[in-house]
Amino acid sequence: MALKNPAQINQMRPAGKFVAGVLSSLRDVAREGMTLKQLDTHAHQMIDAAGAHSVYLGYHPSFGAMPYPGVLCTSVNDAALHGLPSDHVLVDGDVLSIDFAAQVQGWVADSALTFQIGTQDPAVQKLIETTERALAAGIAAARPGARMGDISSAIGTIGRAGGYGINADFGGHGVGRTMHEDPHVPNLGRPGTGLKLKAGLVIAIEPWFMAGGDGYTIDDDGWTIRTADGSLAAHAEHTVAITPDGPLILTARD
Repeated sequence: MALKNPAQINQMRPAGKFVAGVLSSLRDVAREGMTLKQLDTHAHQMIDAAGAHSVYLGYHPSFGAMPYPGVLCTSVNDAALHGLPSDHVLVDGDVLSIDFAAQVQGWVADSALTFQIGTQDPAVQKLIETTERALAAGIAAARPGARMGDISSAIGTIGRAGGYGINADFGGHGVGRTMHEDPHVPNLGRPGTGLKLKAGLVIAIEPWFMAGGDGYTIDDDGWTIRTADGSLAAHAEHTVAITPDGPLILTARD
């Protein structure tokens, strides 16, 4: 979203702070033996306590087989994006990605993180850390006068160097009054191409990498996106405002 008034960036800060706090809390409470629905309930209780509003619950775009049934996207192992909260019980070694967006005081922020439950596998940690480095590189490229392709190239270069699969069909997006706004932010691209970035633009930058190839499948629920080869996936995301002084991460976690 392109903000008409720079002061509106400050108006978005409460949403960013809230989303960051919920994700930090979820990372703290997630453990072996907990179900994905229990994590969703935890987030829902935090939303209600804060007087915030879920932008996921009941969301029903054309591709969904049903309105979205939760306030979180909880994707495990080969599920990369949009995993539904379910009765899946987390076990040692599960790779869990949590994507969360909420509206506070009329503004939306969106963020995601991936972590491993219990025992930490070095190969999984490399996948997660590479995804986070790609996010940081994409954010660093989000400066006035740069191009969208500079963000996309920064992300894709790190992912390919790590040997990971990348797909540009699902990527980042504008965010502001609603969750999904223009422009699209691909995770693959060429530097110096695409939309010219201007101060006031607020975007969700979200690399997601696959330990195998670039292909993906979508479950019959119309939501859950999985790696086509069953390999593990990781996802990282922040809501970022482009300011005259450079990128400002609105969903930075403590």
